[in-house]
Amino acid sequence: MAEVEPRKFAGRSPTQLAIRRVKKNRLAVAGFGVVCVLVLLGLFPGLFAPHDPIEQFRDADSYQVAPFVNPEHPLGTDEIGRDVLSRLIYGAGISLRVGVFGTAVAVFIGVLLGALAGYFSGVTDWVISRITDTFFAIPSLLLAIGILAISEKPKEWIIFSALGLVGWPGVARIVRGQVISLRGSEYVLAAQALGQSSSQVLLRHILPNCMGPIVVLATLMIAGNILGEAGLSFLGIGLPPPAPSWGRMLVDSKELWTIMPWMGILPGLTISITVLGFNLFGDGLRDAFDPKMRA
Repeated sequence: MAEVEPRKFAGRSPTQLAIRRVKKNRLAVAGFGVVCVLVLLGLFPGLFAPHDPIEQFRDADSYQVAPFVNPEHPLGTDEIGRDVLSRLIYGAGISLRVGVFGTAVAVFIGVLLGALAGYFSGVTDWVISRITDTFFAIPSLLLAIGILAISEKPKEWIIFSALGLVGWPGVARIVRGQVISLRGSEYVLAAQALGQSSSQVLLRHILPNCMGPIVVLATLMIAGNILGEAGLSFLGIGLPPPAPSWGRMLVDSKELWTIMPWMGILPGLTISITVLGFNLFGDGLRDAFDPKMRA
């Protein structure tokens, strides 16, 4: 039996083995399902939303309808007659864009600086490490608030840029450690001996072998950025009304909790399920890319 196991997985790349492990993890598959639903809603909200998210229904049969009362508004309407289900669906697109693009900004900056610090070491490493430590010393929420305070009415690109500028230090530290552990590898030394430039060595040989931890971290960061956008909106510095942001819906529900509790419960539950889905998927990826895990 000891000889069968290696043959069973012979010729498979680490990525293929990781995908196999993810498929065997039921929680990771469930999280991936939540991610797929969010992507579908975010990319094609018009196919699923029954109404325009800012359209107001003020007639007697529709205004302030509780959930499951009127089939035209399955999840009810808010205080000014907007369909809650439609706002939740369109809000998925906002959360997805902020989460993905905010993570992309953080990963780009973090990978660039982390790779430079880990590969060149010396003065370059010291300077980048001190900049990273400085960003770590500043509370991320206060830094994001300070960046958003520059704009009176923040737009999506300002919000995800702020979240990206807040989140890159963690990426840089992980990438730096990975690059330091790989730069002395035989294939890296061989590439250097063949006369390849530093950029070629980094892009062709080192960074591709860092992709596992980067992908896992990016998945978890998307969940954190979705939660961060909701938190900033709840503090009143997110997207201005009438944007159908989940955080904005929570803000609107504060004064109406006792008479219209579904306005706060539904977006809060949606945020919780979304963040849980990304975290489960990210945990599954982390276990799958762990070299200590068996296929």
